[in-house]
Amino acid sequence: MSVRAVAGLATALAVASAAAEPCAAPAGFTSAGRVESRDTVLLYRTVPPRIEVGKHFAVDAVVCSKAAPSALRVDAQMPAHRHGMNYRARVAPQGDGRYRAEGLLFHMPGQWQFVFDVERPGRTERLTADVVVE
Repeated sequence: MSVRAVAGLATALAVASAAAEPCAAPAGFTSAGRVESRDTVLLYRTVPPRIEVGKHFAVDAVVCSKAAPSALRVDAQMPAHRHGMNYRARVAPQGDGRYRAEGLLFHMPGQWQFVFDVERPGRTERLTADVVVE
C-alpha cells in the first residue's frame, strides 16, 4: 500500500470516528432504530412496539449530540404519496436528552418516514427513518 493510500485511509478513519457522537440508550430503553448525522445520533422506539394502522402511538427518542438540542419535533410522512399524518405530535422533553412524542397515527398502510427535527440555537437538523406499516 502506498504512503498516499495509507494517509487517505487514516484520514477516512479519523473522519468516520468523528462523524457521530457515541450514544448509549438509558437503562430500560430498547432502541428500535438509530439515525445519525455528522454530530448527532438519535435512538428511537415506538410505544407500542408494533404500529397498527388507525391507532395512536408514541415515539420515545434519545438525542446524543455535541451541542445539546433546545427542542425536538417529531412528524411522519409518506414520501410515495406526498403527504404526512393527519395529526400533529406533541413532544415533551423527559430530561437527559430524552423526549416523548405522543399523538402520532398512521391512517394507512405502506412506507412511512419518521422526521426528527433536532433544534439548536441558530439551526435545525433533520434526521429521517423509514418504517413500513402493514
